[in-house]
Amino acid sequence: MDLQKNKVYRCQITDYTADGTGFAKIEGRAVFVPRTAVGDQCDVRIVKVTKNVAFGRVEKIIVPSAQRTAPACPVADKCGGCCYQHITYGEELRAKEKKVRDALTRIGGQDGAKLLGITGAPTTEHYRNKAQYPVGRDKEGSIVTGFYRPRSHDIVPVEKCLIQSETADKIAAVVREWMTEFSVMPYDYEKKRGTIRHIYVRVGEKSGESQLTLISATKKMPKLDVLVERLRAAAPSLTGILLNHNQRDDNVILGDRTDVLWGEPMLEDRLCGHTFLLSPEAFYQVNHAQAERLYACAVDYAGLTGEETVLDLYCGAGTITLALAEHAKTAIGVEIVPEAIENAKRNALRNGMENTEFFCADAGQAAQRLAKRGIDVLVVDPPRKGLDATARDAILKMQPPKVVYVSCDPATLARDVAELCGAGYTLEKAQAFDLFPRTFHVETVVLLSHKKADSYIHIDVEFGEGEGKIPVDSIAKRAEAYKPKEKVTYKMIKEYIEAKYGFKVHTAYIAEVKRNLGLPMYDAPNAVEELKQPRKHPTPEKVEAIKDALRYFAVI
Repeated sequence: MDLQKNKVYRCQITDYTADGTGFAKIEGRAVFVPRTAVGDQCDVRIVKVTKNVAFGRVEKIIVPSAQRTAPACPVADKCGGCCYQHITYGEELRAKEKKVRDALTRIGGQDGAKLLGITGAPTTEHYRNKAQYPVGRDKEGSIVTGFYRPRSHDIVPVEKCLIQSETADKIAAVVREWMTEFSVMPYDYEKKRGTIRHIYVRVGEKSGESQLTLISATKKMPKLDVLVERLRAAAPSLTGILLNHNQRDDNVILGDRTDVLWGEPMLEDRLCGHTFLLSPEAFYQVNHAQAERLYACAVDYAGLTGEETVLDLYCGAGTITLALAEHAKTAIGVEIVPEAIENAKRNALRNGMENTEFFCADAGQAAQRLAKRGIDVLVVDPPRKGLDATARDAILKMQPPKVVYVSCDPATLARDVAELCGAGYTLEKAQAFDLFPRTFHVETVVLLSHKKADSYIHIDVEFGEGEGKIPVDSIAKRAEAYKPKEKVTYKMIKEYIEAKYGFKVHTAYIAEVKRNLGLPMYDAPNAVEELKQPRKHPTPEKVEAIKDALRYFAVI
């Protein structure tokens, strides 16, 4: 019997999806219910039904889960920042560990026992050292800062965020008041006009310093001197106030040019015993305490003796590179962001790490060029989309004995692990780390070692009169083990997205996301016609929706 839209059904939540949504089976149909906990017995109203799945919302909790708790955040049910405010932290860690293990087994085809566990955070509040507040107006026209509502550009006003630093909230409040008093307009993304786009605050956990970067769509603003004076009085920890110019039409936060309004252009902090100078563009883990544990694990997995040459791809400001350099003969860092590489070079000099080298280049292209150096250990810490095809190919050509992969997305990690293990590597062990309490994000470190062939399969090919003879008995077991997956069509992905998110996506958008993720492509019947028109790129929210669908169908 098919589920009926708007009808209320009683069910029990039995699992979580990758994005923290509750999962239940109702009359044999998979149903996704946000803001629920495993063990909840509840009445759920069906809001959308598709061919394969349905989506619902809670009408009433009949028997609450033992893992359910009252959210500490007053806007937890509205803001898109946190999805686990309503469950205990122990349950959140269980869900995240399961998420990583499921990805490694279902997508990666690996033994789930290789995941040794998850390391929880010492605190779930005020742990973020980086805050990026979008700026807009509420229904009354007042200037607000906060975070986006799920799957929208509507800003949920948040003046005190439980996971951001209190310093960042205080600085954002000063900017809001200045904008209101001097009629500085927030940027309107639909009308493409206005001034302030984002308020970006970074704080140094160990140094005690803080830095503000205002992201503006215009070059001139009134009373900047007043803003600087008020900020310095309200936040004595500020060491730099910067103005970043961004006139792009998309949702990329930082523009290409940054000017110093007052103070220093870079923030200083200490991590893993080293001092770092950080530009606004440089990558730096947002959870200081957990980053030290994460990097310690990566160094441990590398198993360095002091004689190795280590290559660190996606090195950012050199945080992992310097940690590796303490135990290696040579540590080489590669990063595509010029500002980050300049930071990394200066950081190496500041810390007296003379056995380091840094290159500004694409990770895959740099790996190809550096292969001849004889890399003993390769460390990668890629963005959420994982390794691109060029980087994976370079790794397989280089064949370093060890690969330490630091990942912020279990699905793309598992995809890359499957690719590397299919080409001669073995997953030795893995450890998950919660750097983002109350959100669905989780970091993982895995160790891969290269398998050296101890035997070879000899295949004879004989060409006779129109016939070929290939003895393949020695690979029969592999052939029997191979089971082709059910093909995931563009139609299935489009139906899933329309049902869950309420908007449609073009086939070309799905193809572009797959291409960027390095997934295999096939020709579409209308490909030639599509190329006659200028290519349009999907918005960030549609990119995330497509990735969500690809995860749901176990493509990534």
